[in-house]
Amino acid sequence: MSHETPPRRTGPDSSRPAPRKPSFGRLTLWRNRLRWQMTELRRLYLVHVWGMDIGEGCTISFSAKLDKSYPRGVHIGRDTAVTFGCAILTHDYARRHYAETRIGERCMIGPHSVIMPGVTIGDGSVIAAGSVVVKDVPPGCLAFGNPARVMETGLVTGKLGVILDRESKQAANPAARVTSQQGA
Repeated sequence: MSHETPPRRTGPDSSRPAPRKPSFGRLTLWRNRLRWQMTELRRLYLVHVWGMDIGEGCTISFSAKLDKSYPRGVHIGRDTAVTFGCAILTHDYARRHYAETRIGERCMIGPHSVIMPGVTIGDGSVIAAGSVVVKDVPPGCLAFGNPARVMETGLVTGKLGVILDRESKQAANPAARVTSQQGA
């Protein structure tokens, strides 16, 4: 058995030991792996038992509420994130109204947002935290507020609604658009 000694430090901080690299324990790695498997298992449960239309690669928080009064009215595209505390509704009990609620691909629905029945959220849109969406949101938009309003357009999102680029920023600044085209 050989024991390696850490390198000697010199200077004013020589009394402190050398910093260690952060290590992730096996328990953390297993927990993360188990979480993704449980998320996929919940998606399959909602699709096959309740009849919801939920695309592959979606992440739906365990605390999100999907309306089970009219489960076939829930349509969520691929690679979309529905975060904690969200409510996706497909019915209005007071008016006896049942409607299809659609969320596009690569969207992100922020925490504690409410999506009302009959709303369509376009592909690549981001709904900010605490928003109440009562009208359709076009593709590639950022919407927030109560009621939710479109505040930014031209978003390009990746998997789970992560914002990759803002085309509106390039449109507002012609110099940035010229340099980005020269680099391509």
